[in-house]
Amino acid sequence: MQIASSWKRSAALLAAALLLPLLVACGGAAPAAEPTKAAEPTAAAEATMAPEPTAAPAEPTAAPAEPTSDPKSLKILYWQAPTVLNPHVSSGTKDFDAATVILEPLAHYNEKDELVAYLAEEIPTIENGGVAKDGTSVTWKLKKGVKWSDGTDFTADDVIFTWKYASDPKTAATTASNYNIIKDITAVDANTVKITWAAPTPNPYGSYVSFSGMILQKKQFENCIGEKALTDAACQAANLAPIGTNAYMLKEFKPGDTVTYVKNPAYRNADKTAFDNVEIKGGGDAATAGNAVCQTGEADYAWNLQIPKAALEPILAGGKCQPIAGGSFGVERIVVNFANPDAALGKKRSEPSQPHPFLTNPKVRQAINMAIDRQAIVDNLYGPTGVANCNILVVPESVNSKNTKCDRDIEGAKKLMDEAGFPEKDGVRADKDGKPLALYFQTSINSLRQGEQAIVKSNLAELGIAVSLKAVDAGVFFSGDVGIDDTLNKMYVDIQMYTNGPDGTDSAAYLKGWTCEKMNSAENKWNGGNDGRYCNKDYDALFAKYDAEFDIAKRTALAIEANDFLINDNAVIPLVNRRTPNAIINGLVGPTYNTFDSGLWNIDSWHK
Repeated sequence: MQIASSWKRSAALLAAALLLPLLVACGGAAPAAEPTKAAEPTAAAEATMAPEPTAAPAEPTAAPAEPTSDPKSLKILYWQAPTVLNPHVSSGTKDFDAATVILEPLAHYNEKDELVAYLAEEIPTIENGGVAKDGTSVTWKLKKGVKWSDGTDFTADDVIFTWKYASDPKTAATTASNYNIIKDITAVDANTVKITWAAPTPNPYGSYVSFSGMILQKKQFENCIGEKALTDAACQAANLAPIGTNAYMLKEFKPGDTVTYVKNPAYRNADKTAFDNVEIKGGGDAATAGNAVCQTGEADYAWNLQIPKAALEPILAGGKCQPIAGGSFGVERIVVNFANPDAALGKKRSEPSQPHPFLTNPKVRQAINMAIDRQAIVDNLYGPTGVANCNILVVPESVNSKNTKCDRDIEGAKKLMDEAGFPEKDGVRADKDGKPLALYFQTSINSLRQGEQAIVKSNLAELGIAVSLKAVDAGVFFSGDVGIDDTLNKMYVDIQMYTNGPDGTDSAAYLKGWTCEKMNSAENKWNGGNDGRYCNKDYDALFAKYDAEFDIAKRTALAIEANDFLINDNAVIPLVNRRTPNAIINGLVGPTYNTFDSGLWNIDSWHK
């Protein structure tokens, strides 16, 4: 595999939190939005059967020998259950990861934040002639002899098709920002594609890389471009059973429950595929998953052990596992809804045209930010697996701003609320009509997150703002299903909390997620990428300047400036830079931590 070295990344409160019910209705003032009933955990649907089927990664560092589980089967536990296997209509890590077992991009990022060729023969660079010096184009050479699991050839046509599919506005792809930057793609030959950018770009790896870069088979999806992508029955079936090029292919999928895979006999290195069967079992909780790997040895890999430190430490001490952690797992943040989520608005609910009654006031957002006790969240919940954080950009270290501050200042926060025109009376703040200020706050079901919610609720109560809490099944919350109201994309609440981060060492696609054009709405099927509906023309101008800058030092400075703009305007409220571990059973060789890609990025090389 080819490495792109030039792109390396240059106490009482806690107890109360953990005892909270998973769906909490706040006493006192009613929330600004009509409470939406939390969705029931997604039922295990009827199994989707896969179609009949018609350069290897570097050897990873070995783990201690002698696995305690079946050497021919790999059992993976995700407490967020996958619901779709087409990554271009996905919004949650659990779906991207489940798709990664089947599909491949041209290149993945490894644990060192280096690009590693997968469906590409090599990583294009200026030095090898693959990247145009003026930034107008990049040429990828594709691996020869690659087959889809149905036995047909993988060619340049599949690469071109994926661009057309993901960039069509009516497809409403969640990965659109990685593809609508392309002006044209031409097939130089069956195994070579030339991408011409819509504008000169300093980042030649903005498309077809990492989890957002997975390539779809043209033959399977060619009738699914546009509105049919999410509505046509055949396209829905394809979203649940994609044909792929990776080492494993789909055997059976029960959305919201389990995905099972078998060896792909058409895989280019099929003789080196270690496992006969791979299973991703979804649902449950992080602690149960951790125990199954670290205590009982019933499973091989447990994803995202986002567990309060007091519970995590004894799990990892079970002796049957190793934690895999490093880099950044992403930034846990609170997203502010700039639109009004009041159910009384009907179809206009949370539409960008409906401004929030008080969160559009910058002093209110600043006060909320200043009232939150991040250090209490870290000390009581995360311990060594998280660091109190003010920025949305934390990796590479070169873009981690030193200009921001987020020390708690409750008295300063109260003063800001007074200045904003929301005086306090008997511990409650109200608007000019006397209506008490209240927020509805949602996140996914997870004991640590419910602990965070409790701390934030307590903090904002000191400020005079009532908070109602809501916890949604993770498979629902992170779903891209436009028919579900409790998704993070629709954000039918005032504030919500989750973790994410850039999908590469360059932050352009990520920072674009706060531009006006990306605001989620019914028109873009709530998949624009800007779930908070933040829109500021000055930020858009700054982003455009950043996006067009080629000089690396200047580009880095502009990335920091963009981060600082969003933080100072409290467009988003970062809480914790997470360093959450995954766990692998002793004897499993291959898994690594990963900052910019799926944790399953190199599953083709895992073995016991």
